Amino acid sequence: MNVYDFSVTGRNGEEIPLSYYKGKVLLIVNTAIERFFTKQYKNLQAIYAANKERGFEILDFPCDQFGEQPQSENDGASKYGVTFKQFAKVDVVGENALPLFKWLSDNTKFEGFKGVKGLFVSKAVKKQDKNYKSNGKIKWDFTKFLIDRSGHIVARYEPTVSMKVVEKEIEKNL
Repeated sequence: MNVYDFSVTGRNGEEIPLSYYKGKVLLIVNTAIERFFTKQYKNLQAIYAANKERGFEILDFPCDQFGEQPQSENDGASKYGVTFKQFAKVDVVGENALPLFKWLSDNTKFEGFKGVKGLFVSKAVKKQDKNYKSNGKIKWDFTKFLIDRSGHIVARYEPTVSMKVVEKEIEKNL
């Protein structure tokens, strides 16, 4: 199984098979607006702009399951000027989780949160899942999954991982 076995819903309700992206390097991200990591949109857009001509795509899935704040599906595009593909709002955990995110979670390990922000996020996550360190469930917004040109998972990045680390790995796969 690989990422091309899934279909997702676009902003306008259309079904989009991920096989459409076959042969490209993908970064799949669950995002949120006006949250702790929202400024990552700026870095994501810069990475996308620098690499889209080389076969790189970012697939942005708005999600409002973390932090108890409402999510507007259009804020990322307008506030941060993103030009990469944004899809319909989804759940990434729980019984209504999008099958794509269930697959991504089931096939990656949680590597822990990093830095000062990681301490904050760890405390918040632990309140909801005391065993969060031992399962692959997505813990927070801006969790990223890097997919190679063959549709296989290369890496998972928690939101506290430096965008420079993410960018280096993208470069290796391009």
